Amino acid sequence: MDTHGLEVADIFRQEGSAYRQQHAESLSRGQRCVMSAIERCRTAALGGHVEACDHCGHQRIAYNSCRNRHCPKCQSLVRAQWLDDRQADLIPVEYFHVVFTLPEAIAAIAYQNKAVVYNLLFHAAAETLRTVAATPKHLGAEIGFIAILHTWGQNLQHHPHLHCVVPGGGLSADGERWVSCRPGFFLPVRVLSRLFRRLFLAQLQDAFDAGQLHFFNALEALQSPEPFAQYLAPVKKVEWVVYAKPPFGGPQQVLEYLGRYTHRVAIANHRLIDFVDGQVRFHWKDYRHDSRQKVMCLEADEFIRRFLLHVLPSGFQRIRHYGFLANRYRAVKLAQCRLLLDAPTPAVKLSDASLDYRDRYEQLTGKSLRDCPKCHQGHMLCIETFLPGTVPRGPPGESLCLTT
Repeated sequence: MDTHGLEVADIFRQEGSAYRQQHAESLSRGQRCVMSAIERCRTAALGGHVEACDHCGHQRIAYNSCRNRHCPKCQSLVRAQWLDDRQADLIPVEYFHVVFTLPEAIAAIAYQNKAVVYNLLFHAAAETLRTVAATPKHLGAEIGFIAILHTWGQNLQHHPHLHCVVPGGGLSADGERWVSCRPGFFLPVRVLSRLFRRLFLAQLQDAFDAGQLHFFNALEALQSPEPFAQYLAPVKKVEWVVYAKPPFGGPQQVLEYLGRYTHRVAIANHRLIDFVDGQVRFHWKDYRHDSRQKVMCLEADEFIRRFLLHVLPSGFQRIRHYGFLANRYRAVKLAQCRLLLDAPTPAVKLSDASLDYRDRYEQLTGKSLRDCPKCHQGHMLCIETFLPGTVPRGPPGESLCLTT
């Protein structure tokens, strides 16, 4: 296959039908929907419109996007809007990044019980951060933070972990003081790790006792209490990975960082190298060996399987806010934080949701989708729309797909 502009969609379109047939019994409805959405994204199957340059007359087709949150091509506008909304949440303090990772044995349970265990990951990590931060000998304050779920590693294997972005300080118990953490240091990692392990395992046991967990195939024996307890015994004794990265710096660095983490999918198209003789090659970073850049080669069937490992349950919220950044209290408590920090409310220009997606994208990012790619002087104007499954009446000179 021509590797210029290779996309996950190309692999799905070529190998997806065979994959569905071979794995018909194991594919979930959600996984089938994701495959279908990615295959149809920015094709005539979803309809679109024809644009023409008002200066040179150049024409192009702009097919509609699938807007599925697992699609590598459909996150740009959503990400830009989310980051624009976060501008109003920033305060002028140091920010920290804390990562909570589930051990491999727990990740296996998580894959068969995604909604339940991923929720436990959020709950246990959030309770850990808030409990340790509220302890007077550590910080003695109510903190706020954003938690973002990732379920993949660079090699596309199942690796559930939570990225938490936390301002370096919080409100005192009486709400009358801003309590800053030590410069360059947020909370002790070992304390976080052990409390996280204890809280998560207790909540996992509660879920098991309530009949909320289900086990299949290699884990089927865990349906009984004794095998379940034996399975968990080793992970109660090992240290769980909680990693605190160096602080970002100020609020602007936080936004740039969040832009790389929030609306990611398992693999971006730019990491793909080629798809030849049924094999997919892609770049990956080996964090176990000093983040060395490597190339991985997988059979298409295995590549698709790994990609689909990361399809989330329908409606599952993978970005959540806690503490003084929780939706219910955010406006009031952020105002109190700024008052105590003697910081002005940031001037945020809200985007107009009623605008055409191209105008909204330009307003949010400063990048124009209307500029003519040929003469670079005119603007592309819509001259025709066409419904899903149909084609334009007049064939344009060039086909180019845009984000919608």
